[in-house]
Amino acid sequence: MKFVRRAHLFLGCFFTPLLLFYILTGWYQTVNPNRLKHPSEAETFLQKFRVVHSDQIYPAGEEFEKPSSPRLFKAFVVVMAVAATITIALGLVLSFKMLRPVWPVWLCLALGILLPMLLLWLGQKR
Repeated sequence: MKFVRRAHLFLGCFFTPLLLFYILTGWYQTVNPNRLKHPSEAETFLQKFRVVHSDQIYPAGEEFEKPSSPRLFKAFVVVMAVAATITIALGLVLSFKMLRPVWPVWLCLALGILLPMLLLWLGQKR
C-alpha cells in the first residue's frame, strides 16, 4: 500500500501542471466558442494557449510559416493521459482501502457518472 500511495503522489505531482493546462484551456474553449481558422491568427496569450491545446504547437508569428512537428509534445500528452489514468485508478484503490464505510466512495462515483449524463440530457433541445 505504501508503494501505491507513493506512485499516486509522484505521478500526480509530476503531471498536475500539464493536466491543469489542459483543463483550463479546455474550459476556455468551452466557454469561448470563437475558433481560430488558422493557428497564425492567435494574437493573445490565451489564444496561443488554445492553439497549443488543439494543435499541439505554439504559434510563433513569422516562424509559424515553417512547418512544425507536434510529435514530441503529442507523445508526452499520451504518456500524461496514461499516467493520469493510472493515477486515478490508484486514487480509487486508495479510496476503497482507506475509507470505511465505502458507500460514500460508491455514491461519489455514481454521482460523477450520472450528473454529467443528466446535465447533457437536460440540455437537449426538445
